[in-house]
Amino acid sequence: MKLGQLFEGVAHTVLQDFIGEITAVVHDTRKVVAGALYICLRGQKFDGHDLIAEAAEKGAAAVLIDSAFSGEVSADIAVVRVENTRRAMALVSANFYGNPAKKLRLVGVTGTNGKTTTTYFIEEILRKCGRKTGLIGTVGIRALGEKLNIPFTTDTTPDPPELHFIFAKMLEMGIQDVVMEVSSHALALYKMAGLTFDVGVFTNLTQDHLDFHGTMENYANAKAQLFAQSNFAVVNTDDGATPIMLKHHGDAPFFTYAIETPADFRALHTVCKPLGSTFALELSDSADALPFTIPVGGKFNVYNVLAAIGTASHLGISIAKIQTAVSTLCGVPGRIQSVPNNRNLNIFIDYAHSPDGLTNIISTLRETTNGRVITLFGCGGDRDKTKRPIMGKIAAELSDHCILTSDNPRTEDPHEILAQVQEGVTQTATPYQTIENRRDAIFAAIQMLQPADVLIIAGKGHEDYQIIGTTKHHFDDYEIAIEALQ
Repeated sequence: MKLGQLFEGVAHTVLQDFIGEITAVVHDTRKVVAGALYICLRGQKFDGHDLIAEAAEKGAAAVLIDSAFSGEVSADIAVVRVENTRRAMALVSANFYGNPAKKLRLVGVTGTNGKTTTTYFIEEILRKCGRKTGLIGTVGIRALGEKLNIPFTTDTTPDPPELHFIFAKMLEMGIQDVVMEVSSHALALYKMAGLTFDVGVFTNLTQDHLDFHGTMENYANAKAQLFAQSNFAVVNTDDGATPIMLKHHGDAPFFTYAIETPADFRALHTVCKPLGSTFALELSDSADALPFTIPVGGKFNVYNVLAAIGTASHLGISIAKIQTAVSTLCGVPGRIQSVPNNRNLNIFIDYAHSPDGLTNIISTLRETTNGRVITLFGCGGDRDKTKRPIMGKIAAELSDHCILTSDNPRTEDPHEILAQVQEGVTQTATPYQTIENRRDAIFAAIQMLQPADVLIIAGKGHEDYQIIGTTKHHFDDYEIAIEALQ
């Protein structure tokens, strides 16, 4: 693709031109190939402008710099300048792959908790009702109901060069609808620039990612950007941040869903258990409430299903078809995932890694047992430190015993992370123990478990790795639990 075609519709200045073909769009020098456009990004710990010489040495034909860069670039490489390279990257990536998103129906889901589950539910309903669907999110990328092996990213929302490649691949496969998780980071870092969503979905807002956003107000406004880019919204009126989402949505139409407050789609008479729930669906335009049975537990999953119902309804699926589809919804890997065993022990793996997520999972499983609730968890390193004592206190207040262990410590000292979690635990009288090694902690938890108890292994869910330092090591809570049982 010619440089001019690549920057069509993007405000830019060509400082040094290139008449050949651009072969790739990358922002990582490790992915530079001959003829590539290398995009210089500024991060919290690095500046891509410092690696221009390396990119040129590896064969980059052009570099994209921002208006703040005042350095010199070799005369034998093209240079294009824009105001913001992150925003331009999204637009340029879309051009490079032929703007595939414009030919797809996009559904974006944002919120602190429930994004993964809600996207799974929406995708499954649409697929069961005859649509050809794709899914992009934390657990991976799926097309037509099967895992799509894209060896690029572990981000909840992929970077634009990867994202638009995925869109193009899905379009080739005949996919019509793409349901994706949209993280606050992705919105703040302009990954979604240039996209228009047919539906934007809001689940909830609770404390998380303050290491990046700084304040809850910034966090909420980042989430709300999705609704400025959505033709229609589906929002949770039980959540206090919904007015912020709708303010950004402007005068565009929307549906509401709720349990506690009036809404277009409201669940009444909810009965929630870990492995299934029932409720009556009250519709704002009908006098009759419809019975719904879902094979997933927890009040929070009723909210997730309501969001999926509202979305599918707007996209033209009848309530009768939705009612049938949700009765056989599949669970999401690492979300209240039961660990089977022949010892009659109740062990659950869950991704809960925020204060609200931990509250939800412990409260849900508390209702199912007359024995103890034992919660094993930790907090990730290089992430929001303020939530660590909060999570410690929540876990201790809701559990009968806590085991504190490492999550993904990354570049922090795991013992310091545990000490910060412990500050919250010690505000209660709940007994606890600290076992930094996560494998040893899971073995110890299962050893102390009695048949009437419930063990929650929280924080990592579907993840099959542990990040220590900057290295990923294979580690799967489910596999370790099975090993401990054996």
